[in-house]
Amino acid sequence: MRTISKLFGATALAAVVGLVGGAQAADYTLKLAHNAPEQHPFHDGALAFKSQLEADTNGAIEVQIFPAEQLGSEEETSQMIKQGTLACAVESAGGGLAPFVPEADLFNLPFVFNDVDHFYRVVDGPVGDTVAKKVEQALDAEVLGWWFSGIRNAWNDTRPVTTPADLEGLKIRVMGSPVLIDTFNALGAQATPMSFGEVYTSLQQGVIDGAETDHVDLLVENFFEVTKYVSLTGHMYLGAALVCGDKALSKLPVALQTQVRAAARAATQAQRDAMDKMAGDALADLKEKGIEFNEVDLESFRSAVGEVYEKNADRVGGAEMIELVTQQ
Repeated sequence: MRTISKLFGATALAAVVGLVGGAQAADYTLKLAHNAPEQHPFHDGALAFKSQLEADTNGAIEVQIFPAEQLGSEEETSQMIKQGTLACAVESAGGGLAPFVPEADLFNLPFVFNDVDHFYRVVDGPVGDTVAKKVEQALDAEVLGWWFSGIRNAWNDTRPVTTPADLEGLKIRVMGSPVLIDTFNALGAQATPMSFGEVYTSLQQGVIDGAETDHVDLLVENFFEVTKYVSLTGHMYLGAALVCGDKALSKLPVALQTQVRAAARAATQAQRDAMDKMAGDALADLKEKGIEFNEVDLESFRSAVGEVYEKNADRVGGAEMIELVTQQ
């Protein structure tokens, strides 16, 4: 070392030692899981969270992203958040939250949102705050932002569906949300809850006839390979919470906790922007791939699900909460 110092000087010596030793390890590591592939806007949001947080903390925090259910289904990762074995996850209101937080099913009520702006007004307002607090209590966690996973439509590989009667007898995969299960049963289908990661092979094997997703999922999950008919029901606007466990956050100094929250706000906007752009692109791609899109008799679908509201009003927070959503 003394010889290198004489030849190159102290500054060059420090650089050589730095190269040999490699980059300095982060002081803290946060693992973030979601159930979508890397082409999905969830991953755009996760990358934005990672990029900003690592930059803002000068590498003191490293974010490791686990997409595509690598760490388990949404229900499983919600449980891991509660147990403190996973730091952060993106949990949809249907798959990751409703099994633990009945009030999260408020967002899954069929046709409760009029459009995307209405959805954002609700989740970013007092109703979203109320549901977030319920999530935080149930999962021992903090909700750091509401993400958007698209407008859901029903689809299948058997026949075009334009009225609820056309769904009769079709096995349609749904998330583990009691509201979603009740919705598709009320529409005449056989609602079939299962993990998102099982959908493709279940379609291939004939275990189910179809499912309900937005256009982005239909494209990036390659479901277009195993289905044909999309019904433009627009029955649900799927929200998802970026959740970080209290056990993980409490291990960070207060200053770093503040930077986590700031990065989450930026990531939430990045995810929403990515979803907005990709939704239109996905629709065009799916049409090119030969998917048949069918308009539906929307009033007949709305009429068929009235019983879902009656059955689930109390568990989602009461008629007052439903009214708060519809009046936003």
